Amino acid sequence: MHKRQLIMRRIVYGLLGFNLALSLAGIALFGFTLVVYHPWIAAQTVDVVTQSAPSVSIGLGLGLLGAALATAGSSLGSGFAISRTGAAAIRAVTKKRSMFGISLVYVGLGGGIATYGIVISVMILGRL
Repeated sequence: MHKRQLIMRRIVYGLLGFNLALSLAGIALFGFTLVVYHPWIAAQTVDVVTQSAPSVSIGLGLGLLGAALATAGSSLGSGFAISRTGAAAIRAVTKKRSMFGISLVYVGLGGGIATYGIVISVMILGRL
């Protein structure tokens, strides 16, 4: 293989690994939201000091659920975008060497989707 092909594959695989990590983080956040802040589970737990149920509202649970879904959805969408554009970029670079820079931009744009999802999740969590 040529050096450019190897570089492009490393970039694409690195971005796919990054998106896999973000997807797993989104799924973990979603699971954490369901387990910790679900109203039924929260009603079962009792504070040891005051012997009263913790104050967890539906709004808090839905806000955390929204943050988890924003992270998970954007990460899955970004992984799908990078898989498609990365494969097309590798094919384009093998046929025409001058397409390397342009295809790298398109692959990077797909990775930006996950970053925007994380930003939205942080904004949602900041309002809770």
